[in-house]
Amino acid sequence: MMNAATKPVLLAALLGLAACAQPAPPVAPPVVDPYASTGGGAVFQGDLAGGILGAEATAQYFRGTIGDTVLFPAEQTTLTPEARVILARQAAWLSRHAGFTAVVQGHAEETGTREYNLALGARRASAVQEYLVAQGVAPGRIRTLSFGKERPAATCSDEGCYAQNRRAVTVVTEAAPAPVAAIAAAPAAVGGVTGAGL
Repeated sequence: MMNAATKPVLLAALLGLAACAQPAPPVAPPVVDPYASTGGGAVFQGDLAGGILGAEATAQYFRGTIGDTVLFPAEQTTLTPEARVILARQAAWLSRHAGFTAVVQGHAEETGTREYNLALGARRASAVQEYLVAQGVAPGRIRTLSFGKERPAATCSDEGCYAQNRRAVTVVTEAAPAPVAAIAAAPAAVGGVTGAGL
């Protein structure tokens, strides 16, 4: 049995345990100072997203996420609806990343002559190039190349392999930065304007 002195102690202990069982209040996320220094100068809010967006600005991201390959029907250069979806993503990516150029490689299956397949690959690459240009990518940023049947994606002699080889592959590369001499000469090319007095 409980005596009069144990009841208040027991009640206090139970209340104490009940208070501990309540969840902790949520912790507010840290406040990011857009002008915080990282030792290399000021960091602005736009730079914080740069790390995320910077991962998107790679050839690997283009291949894996955007998609670098479109397929064609047998002996055709017509873009399928699926190809147009991929090419629209490619055009949007190229528009966001003006520092990249593209080479569209046209391919064909193993049937047919070498000459026929080189020409077919060239027409497929041109169809992709024309679509990208129509979507707003500057023509000077896209070159075409045909491998015909010389570089198959799959090597077997059945329709499944042939379908994989009827393709165009868009390969993106980051343009090399302009040489320092060309940058230094640029003011002279626009009438000798320099930074003096600005």
